[in-house]
Amino acid sequence: MTEAPTATPDRPEGDARPARRGGKRGRKGPFARLALFYRQIVAELRKVVWPTRNQLTTYTTVVIIFVVVMIAIVTVIDFGFTELMDFVFG
Repeated sequence: MTEAPTATPDRPEGDARPARRGGKRGRKGPFARLALFYRQIVAELRKVVWPTRNQLTTYTTVVIIFVVVMIAIVTVIDFGFTELMDFVFG
């Protein structure tokens, strides 16, 4: 069971032709595509909600503390395994 194509402003209801993609008029050169890409990047960056300085400081502090704690845990585990290996093979 297939669905009937939906109507769009440029295509009336019941027009079963597939939508055109590309074509001679739709092609753009590499510089035009690159310019479009950068315009889209700038448009997306304008949508981003950037953190305030206070939020950025808080997030950075949390990450640094987390990394220091993880370093401490790995150091303790490494030291423990080293002592265990010295005891076993020692």
